[in-house]
Amino acid sequence: MYRVFRSEWYEKKLSKLDRAEQERVFKFEQQLKIEPYSGKPLGYNFFREKKFDGKRIIFLVYDEHSAVFLVTITDKKAQQNEIDLIKINLDIYKDTIKRIMQNH
Repeated sequence: MYRVFRSEWYEKKLSKLDRAEQERVFKFEQQLKIEPYSGKPLGYNFFREKKFDGKRIIFLVYDEHSAVFLVTITDKKAQQNEIDLIKINLDIYKDTIKRIMQNH
């Protein structure tokens, strides 16, 4: 079973969704604990997205920590910029998940 963690960026985007969308996202987060590789890969197997209602949840899977790190929620228009930004910062996300795992 994988553990699911949220970035601050993701939390901010999640809080702006309506109640129905939030419910969908919460169900998906629970599903990720069992199936961390659901969704579509974005260039790397561990870098993935899940689409819903014209939006995308972008997340990273870390097998060595049995963890999924939810990075952001975006729309199609901003998607490529956010994907590029995440790719540039993969090391930072890896360090962040290491710190989180040490504190749990």
